[in-house]
Amino acid sequence: MKASILNKIVEAKRTDLALKKQMYPEKMLTESRYFKLPCRSMTAHLSASESSGIIAEIKRKSPSKGDFRQLIHVPELAQGYESAGASALSVLTDTTFFGGMNEDLEEAKSATSIPILRKEFIIDAYQILEAKFIGADAILLIAAILSRAEIEAFTSMAHELGMEVLLEVHFMEELAKIPKGIDMVGVNNRDLNTFETNLNTSKSLIPHLPESALKISESGIRSAEDIQFLRSIGFSGFLIGEHFMSQNDPAQACKEFIQSISSQIPVS
Repeated sequence: MKASILNKIVEAKRTDLALKKQMYPEKMLTESRYFKLPCRSMTAHLSASESSGIIAEIKRKSPSKGDFRQLIHVPELAQGYESAGASALSVLTDTTFFGGMNEDLEEAKSATSIPILRKEFIIDAYQILEAKFIGADAILLIAAILSRAEIEAFTSMAHELGMEVLLEVHFMEELAKIPKGIDMVGVNNRDLNTFETNLNTSKSLIPHLPESALKISESGIRSAEDIQFLRSIGFSGFLIGEHFMSQNDPAQACKEFIQSISSQIPVS
């Protein structure tokens, strides 16, 4: 059987982690200044009455679309997203497949006051300490690559460190992995095995998500009409990366998008 993109990412991540653990022992990670600072609440920012609900993503490339922009000034882009009205940021830190790095999140953290999600393929508790080390306010856990026991353990660990958790699902059978007390559940409209995107994935899964969790729709969101539809069925957060990063000025694209939400004029 041909290995999926997701499997290749996980295999590469295991190799990368083995090297990182040698270079940066766990004790070194816990000495970060961020371990002493409180995290910003992503759920609070997304659920606030004045919130746009937009989680604007910073990423340099993707396996499906190739390079967006290798040369970006992360602090400027992060500030631009915040000024545009984004409620939170998502920063991809995977290097091999997405061209990101931990420094991207650190720079975004220093430049903004809104919560930051570490978008990463977490398969080891070490990465949760690493997320706290670089200043993440929330972490992403992907149900497709984790067992329920791992999700429960990683969620508990993140909470002990003061971070919130966004659990990402795509298939109906993954819903059984959602633990009690999860902060946010995200429906990824992109199949990470094929990278095909369908907004109807959010529609089909939301009736089965826990009421207590804040609900986020991820990927394939391109217009104010998409936001209006997703809000109408119960979503409060909307993670958008490709639509912004593929524009000449991602921050301006975010600003115009959020303005269009308010006026309900579809973005062209």
